[in-house]
Amino acid sequence: MTLHAPLILDIEGHRLSDVDRSRLAHPLVGGMILFGRNWHNRAQLSDLCADIKSIRPDLLIAVDHEGGRVQRFRSDGFTHLPPMRALGELWGQDDKGQPGSGVLKACEAATSAGFVLASELRACGVDFSFTPVLDLDHGESGVIGDRAFARDPRMVSLLARSLMQGLLQAGMGNCGKHFPGHGAVKADSHVALPVDKRSLKAILADDAQPYRWLGSVLTAVMPAHVIYSKVDSRPAGFSSRWLQDILRGQLGFQGVVCTDDLSMAAARQLDGRTLSYTEAILTALQAGCDLALLCNRSAHEGGIELDEVLDGLAEAAVKGHWTPSDISEERRLRLLPTSPARPWDELVRSADYMQALDRLP
Repeated sequence: MTLHAPLILDIEGHRLSDVDRSRLAHPLVGGMILFGRNWHNRAQLSDLCADIKSIRPDLLIAVDHEGGRVQRFRSDGFTHLPPMRALGELWGQDDKGQPGSGVLKACEAATSAGFVLASELRACGVDFSFTPVLDLDHGESGVIGDRAFARDPRMVSLLARSLMQGLLQAGMGNCGKHFPGHGAVKADSHVALPVDKRSLKAILADDAQPYRWLGSVLTAVMPAHVIYSKVDSRPAGFSSRWLQDILRGQLGFQGVVCTDDLSMAAARQLDGRTLSYTEAILTALQAGCDLALLCNRSAHEGGIELDEVLDGLAEAAVKGHWTPSDISEERRLRLLPTSPARPWDELVRSADYMQALDRLP
């Protein structure tokens, strides 16, 4: 049996401490997520990633690196990528006498953005980015805002598919977020638990359409920290109705389901109380998630909460409260790149990279 390693955690600084090494070697840890605090320059990032892989080559090194205001690395050669809304705005900008040319330019720019994003990250040793945002821009959500491509699910789907193609060209998978759609609620799920009161029929006909249309090319999906009250009283990431019945059953998704950050108190609200970190992770795994993100805990009291979570997961497995999943582990391993990355100096001199830069808005 393959041991399932569901936990994605973080570290505090620019390099690994002895405690970080011990945690990353734990068999229940499947990878780590990088933040701006882990960045000094490209050489430091490359050394950090190599150090992580020296502990276990199968550890997934991930980051939230979308472009616009969600981009962790912005200096020492990293391209300042546009927000996804900028790609959507190209859609209607036809060249004179060439109807539809704006659509082609927008899709080409999205592919270029995906290629630049992934190739730069991979040149430094990063395996995966949690992108693209598939939320529709209803004009309601400040936390989504210009991270969304557009309001129309058809535009979102075509631009996201184009961006995914660019990621794939650089050897990187993708993560559609936030299922089934975060763009129609005002509350910021980092600090409050939003409630969407629309019917399942309305959501599936609108916000969730990209997940239906992109099912064959999505590598991973991240559920929203949102309650869709007419579908389930639980937030989507804790809901087997959303994850197993709808996402996997009705929409046929076969890839990885990864939680959003469960360190946020709003993300751990269930049935009127705040779950502990361990309870939240177990609830998400039992609902149908394959991986669980627990961020920003390494700097809090020396990361003792991470150790408590690892002990709690191990105890739950021994007592039969959680059964590690071979299928989930196989899905996690499929997020790892299978092709070698181009070294930075070779990448930035390559014709395809320079052409991609020219096509960005």
